[in-house]
Amino acid sequence: MGLIFEPLGKQHDRSKFSCGKIELDEWFWRRAGQDDRRNIARVFVAVDSDLGIVGFYSLGSFKLDLDDLPEEIARKLPRYDGIPAALIGRLARDVRVRGKAIGELLVADALRRILSATQSLAVFAIVVDAKDEHAAVFYGGFGFRRFPLRSNRLFLLTSAVANALEKVTMPSPKS
Repeated sequence: MGLIFEPLGKQHDRSKFSCGKIELDEWFWRRAGQDDRRNIARVFVAVDSDLGIVGFYSLGSFKLDLDDLPEEIARKLPRYDGIPAALIGRLARDVRVRGKAIGELLVADALRRILSATQSLAVFAIVVDAKDEHAAVFYGGFGFRRFPLRSNRLFLLTSAVANALEKVTMPSPKS
């Protein structure tokens, strides 16, 4: 399986993609390109040379409220209205590649892109909204922690990203 990670473009045929969750599939088929063009989200795809698109994720900016963070982290931060974060908004892999660690590769690619952006943009943490408990456990495997008051919202401090990336070996992304 020769995977390439790249920004979503007009050349990508999204019609054959299906992750099995209609909400994610419909967003990807109908709104992903619009959200990208409108600067609402940046959408990236994993493309297999034989199968086409086998996964995607979106990235956006996010503002953390100090009250949402665990006390042991919040007390060390300045009392600003918001703390800068990145959001992995949507992430899915095609049912055709279930069990081939594509989800893990998608997370790793997203983390690498965010880490690269921290050279120019302050990002204290990375946030994900897990669709269900299975997804929350999946993200937990990378070191994401649950917010105290929102069990399906998780975060990973950018200072811990290098540790999370050690768990996955992957090809280099295209910019």
